[in-house]
Amino acid sequence: MTDQHRWDWLGCNGHPVVKTSNIDRIAARGTSFDQYFVASPVCMPNRASFMTGRYPTTHGLRYNGCHLPREASTFVDVLRAGGYRTASIGKSHLQPMIGRRLPAEPHPGPIPGAWATDPACYRDEQPDRYEGEEPYPIPLPYYGYDHVDMVTDHGTEAGGHYRQWLRRVHPGAAANPLRQLPHDYTVRQAVRTDMPEEAYPTFYIRDRAVSYLRDHGAGEGPQFTFVSFPDPHHPFNPPGRYWDMYHPDQFRTGPHYADHAAPPPPLAALRHDFEAGVPPATRTFPFMASDRHLREAMALTAGMITMIDDAVGALLDALEASGRADRTVVIFTSDHGDYLGDSNLLLKGPWMRESITKVPLIWADPTASAQPKRCTALTSTVDIAPSILGRAGLAPYAGMQGHSFLRQLAGQPADWPAEVLVEYNDGKKRQGYSEAARIRTLVTEDWTLIVPAGEDWGELYDRNEDPHNLHNLWDDPAFAETQGALTRRLLNRVIGLMDDSPKAIHPA
Repeated sequence: MTDQHRWDWLGCNGHPVVKTSNIDRIAARGTSFDQYFVASPVCMPNRASFMTGRYPTTHGLRYNGCHLPREASTFVDVLRAGGYRTASIGKSHLQPMIGRRLPAEPHPGPIPGAWATDPACYRDEQPDRYEGEEPYPIPLPYYGYDHVDMVTDHGTEAGGHYRQWLRRVHPGAAANPLRQLPHDYTVRQAVRTDMPEEAYPTFYIRDRAVSYLRDHGAGEGPQFTFVSFPDPHHPFNPPGRYWDMYHPDQFRTGPHYADHAAPPPPLAALRHDFEAGVPPATRTFPFMASDRHLREAMALTAGMITMIDDAVGALLDALEASGRADRTVVIFTSDHGDYLGDSNLLLKGPWMRESITKVPLIWADPTASAQPKRCTALTSTVDIAPSILGRAGLAPYAGMQGHSFLRQLAGQPADWPAEVLVEYNDGKKRQGYSEAARIRTLVTEDWTLIVPAGEDWGELYDRNEDPHNLHNLWDDPAFAETQGALTRRLLNRVIGLMDDSPKAIHPA
């Protein structure tokens, strides 16, 4: 799994510049999904949906800064109970990984929230756990994982077990994580780190995963190994040779802000800040940038993606050396996308676009008699868990909301509606919304409907005639019937998200 990686930024998905020969190797022997959407275009909610096969509304981790309840079942728990050796190497992000800050004002009542939760129980990814010399012993199993090598945060500021290792092995790099080499890039968060490549988090994860496959590959019994890279998430800081592997002039931008017939409020708000010279409130907030800055960000992101691709190549080679390659399903995906130039924007935020909601998914099963090279079925993050369990011959638990896509991989039609739901919940009011954004998006083969709660506007786009979503048909009387039909479908999906676990106990 990569972090903040658009669907179209892979060679196998048609990118004309970025080199991903090793990820393309996976695609060459498997199936690439053309319409795979996240359950939420935000790190923590979508990673929790990946683990549980449930939507954020149901599993409870609705926006960054929350946590997946420890009592939540995951598909990894099912694999472990079914005899699998389970391991997580790299970014987990199921609990807050940046130092918890207490609210500015204490809650006035004796009980602060609807859930009786002790925040101290969710500190396993917090920086203070990794201040000691010895690796912090995460209580196991960790959401189903028996082995955890934790990496938190991003770039040279990454923490967790990686930071403890860095202090031991590369103390100079650990002491000065933001030290830079000279460069002429001026886009926000461009950092030319002087950290050696072998000290950078991507290579730490590569080496830890290769070692794990070497040490456990010859063992008997089934295994599930989750390898999660924090890149190409910003900051834009590819180390060593990856910094100037690509040049900004190799990249083209578009679609642009000016291409919108009527920019919706969130986009207009970002444009206002850009023209007024107002910087983003935090480094995680999206922002509008000049054409030069967009192409700089693209070049550095491409370097980070090729860096990951090289690491993936080492993992594939280690899998071959372990003797398990001919009986191991390899899956490649990401947790969400990045605007990365879409309408002059960078990063991600509360404006729904396929650049942040549609991400890569590749499934390669060496034991399958035949696999389609491309899968065009609409699929979601919540579908991965039941698909993995189905492939393992294990039954999902009650309350899993996704569907196995193994039928499509076998050439059979799906037995559920051709649509996907995307949730977005914000933690604060920003970007032109009247309150903290609550957005639900329904994507069908032909349409995209985006409904923000409590606002007097919405978005409706024809995916066939307007793939870049430039002409909003929400207020067009000619499409009122279409909007109504899609709204009813969305309402049906939202109502249907009631949690049906635990099952009711009936008398005998």
